[in-house]
Amino acid sequence: MARFYDIHPVDPQPRLIQQVVETVRQGGLVAYPTDACYALGAQLGNAAAKQRITEIRKLNDKHHFTLVCANFAQLGQFVHLDNAVFRAVKSATPGAYTFILPATSEVPKKLLHPKKKTVGVRIPDHKITQALLGELGEPMLSSTLILPGEEEPLGMGWEIKDRLDNQVEAVIDADETGSDPTTVIDFSEGYPEIVRVGKGDPTPFE
Repeated sequence: MARFYDIHPVDPQPRLIQQVVETVRQGGLVAYPTDACYALGAQLGNAAAKQRITEIRKLNDKHHFTLVCANFAQLGQFVHLDNAVFRAVKSATPGAYTFILPATSEVPKKLLHPKKKTVGVRIPDHKITQALLGELGEPMLSSTLILPGEEEPLGMGWEIKDRLDNQVEAVIDADETGSDPTTVIDFSEGYPEIVRVGKGDPTPFE
């Protein structure tokens, strides 16, 4: 049964943030709010949690998992960016965008796209997510919480608790979470390709 955490969206309670992060460190899977929508999160090198996300969402091997980063310095450790891509990504972060980029050797091989050797990265503009990342001290493995056969992410903590109670260890409720996923921009070839239009304005990348 999942623990349910009622965390303030503007002023997250440190004690509760610490408890959620401890769950992540112990191998748990958490459903957490972001500046776009809810996502599933786990520790970066947790292969078992990655497999659980794959099973919950019924994903294939072409799915890009995302490393949710606290800041640009952290993001830069895990992906390669030339000067033009650096400027484009920097101008849109933090925000509701996911960028697909060539991965560095810091990224566990099991997280890479099998052919492209790429990974998704993003820096969210959300108090709870930033508090989790600050306490964790490293990026979090993440995937948008869209269930099989559905087009929109789940947007209410109580609904996630009801539907995934035996499949995750923790659910964070934060009142005001949207139901639009991130806008996904693929920079793997050095130029922007809009893969998914979501909450982030795609205009700068058209």
